[in-house]
Amino acid sequence: MHELSITQNILSIVIKHAKKAQAQRVTGINLVVGELTGFVDDSIQFYFDMLSPGSMAEGARLNIERIPARVRCRACAREFAPQGMNWACPQCAAIGGEVLSGREFSVKSIEVE
Repeated sequence: MHELSITQNILSIVIKHAKKAQAQRVTGINLVVGELTGFVDDSIQFYFDMLSPGSMAEGARLNIERIPARVRCRACAREFAPQGMNWACPQCAAIGGEVLSGREFSVKSIEVE
């Protein structure tokens, strides 16, 4: 259900910037979504399709770029990609670390007419 409020925010941001650019219509929205956000692409698309009719973004194509999770071990500084729920460092077996990527969520760009 988090995707509903997130999608409302996406639509608001996109329309604000499209109007500022004096666009007639939004044809594409390029999003960056980190793997650790928990957001589901199909849910974002579903809510976008539900919310956008009647707006200048109606019918726009959503393109979602997924950013994989990367972590730096606090014990040995090795960077690694956690595997599901396994956040143990493959080098020293320490658990967890500093998240370097995977939490991103932004509108990267919009395409307009």
